Amino acid sequence: MNKSKISISEKSIKYLIICSGIVAFVILIGIVPLYRSNINMNKDINKLQYQIEEQKGLASIYSMLTKSISSKELVVLPNPPKTVLPLRDANKFQDAFKDLARKSGLTTVSLTPDLTSLASSSAYLLHNAVVKGEFVNLRKMLIGLGNISYIDKIDEIIIRQQSDAMEFKIKIWIAISR
Repeated sequence: MNKSKISISEKSIKYLIICSGIVAFVILIGIVPLYRSNINMNKDINKLQYQIEEQKGLASIYSMLTKSISSKELVVLPNPPKTVLPLRDANKFQDAFKDLARKSGLTTVSLTPDLTSLASSSAYLLHNAVVKGEFVNLRKMLIGLGNISYIDKIDEIIIRQQSDAMEFKIKIWIAISR
């Protein structure tokens, strides 16, 4: 058998090493970072596509909610300008309170003015009210009380569960003029 010798000059080997070094340099510096950045971009694109699909799925719910909000009438709580009730008309509040409690679905157990607040020279008269009924009806009554202009504040509400219904004790301050 013949053994053939390949003879390559030293100069060619140097060029071969330099060219392969340049190719390796271009691959390491240019292509590998570009490949990594491409992988990261693909992850971001997939994430954004998932979010877009999620938003498309939620679009029908959003439109349904906006339609229901626009169709409902907004409930605005009453806030009349504050007035003062003359002392001689103080029983007017008792009639208004009993009527409001009845309209709200509550039963008035008692409604008494606190005579100690009447005896002092205060500009306010305290009423202690006790009503019975359902909790939902208390909300209706409190909204109605907010519509009475001479009520200064509601100081305290005590709620107790009784055997037949809930009992609500309320302290109401009304503004009076003497």
